[in-house]
Amino acid sequence: MVDYNSIPSPCYVLEESRLVSNLEILARVQREGGAKVICALKGFSFWKTFPLIAEYLSGATASSLNETLLASQMGKEVHVCAPAYRADEIEQILSHASHITFNSFSQWNLFKKETQKKGISAGIRINPEFSTVDVDLYNPAGRYSRLGVTKKEFKPEFLDGIEGLHFHALCEQNADALEAVLARVEENFGEWIPKMKWMNFGGGHHITRADYDVEKLINILKKFHEKYPGVEIILEPGEAVGWQTGELVSTVLDIVHNEIDIAVLDISVSAHMPDCLEMPYRPAVLGSEMPGVKPHTYRLAGNSCLAGDIAGDYSFDNPLNVGSKIIFMDMIHYTMVKTTFFNGVKHPSIGIWKNDKFNLVREFGYESFRDKLS
Repeated sequence: MVDYNSIPSPCYVLEESRLVSNLEILARVQREGGAKVICALKGFSFWKTFPLIAEYLSGATASSLNETLLASQMGKEVHVCAPAYRADEIEQILSHASHITFNSFSQWNLFKKETQKKGISAGIRINPEFSTVDVDLYNPAGRYSRLGVTKKEFKPEFLDGIEGLHFHALCEQNADALEAVLARVEENFGEWIPKMKWMNFGGGHHITRADYDVEKLINILKKFHEKYPGVEIILEPGEAVGWQTGELVSTVLDIVHNEIDIAVLDISVSAHMPDCLEMPYRPAVLGSEMPGVKPHTYRLAGNSCLAGDIAGDYSFDNPLNVGSKIIFMDMIHYTMVKTTFFNGVKHPSIGIWKNDKFNLVREFGYESFRDKLS
């Protein structure tokens, strides 16, 4: 159990034992489902934990040159998939990649020679044109999506040298969503699957969530193997790796009143929890309820100049005071990856809670803010 009073504020803190629990579930999927599970860095890039992750998973997946370089630090397989690659970066990407997925046949044709010269296993991203994702912002298979080749635009004449097909159409979803998407993938591209060495089922699998049907996922993977023997399956969750593994510790700096009580914190929702405004969603706060449920209700607000820098309204058992700790739950996946230095608000430190002890991994000061600019 993390002792939040011993954590400096503001700070992202990961509890290693919770990460291990997630990795054990993912390792079971690998073992029993016969799939490779790799960590998507776009959702979880806590690279100090890479040695631990490497004990359980098959590697990492990257979406840029920078992520490719970071993924290579894990010492396992490096899969790369991006909407488009820059000509001045592709050689360096290929120098570190084990697998690369091209988003279009034009990109494949452009970089085919370099890819084959390096001996990298190449794939094409396909768009099943079907998804059960509700939020358009996170639906890669929505109408007019730039992500993946549709059935109409699929060009078999350019498949020479392609060893894999890659689809991604999930977002924080259960195994039944994968089952539905996979059926559409087989309907649209099934004749090409037996010709492949691998199929990448993308990310968005909420495998480590408490209500996720792991048994169903394993059965889906087994059935796929029976239908397409010899075709390797790859899953690339990011969120599922860091799901519920840690928090963002913050502190109340001031209480102001303007018809309602507003607690100003030492973090910025805009800068340090941008997905809360982007999705948007209401982050959970330790010990709180919805407004009015408990005796004392406050609006939790960030310390930037943005008027909308607000997490939401929360109620507590006791009044908040200057110095009160506010613990935002489940902030290690995606949230921590997306942070900025907007307004120069102090960037949260990063730490790991292990064996009942806090280990400070990284602090950010003026130089970090300055060096991001010019």
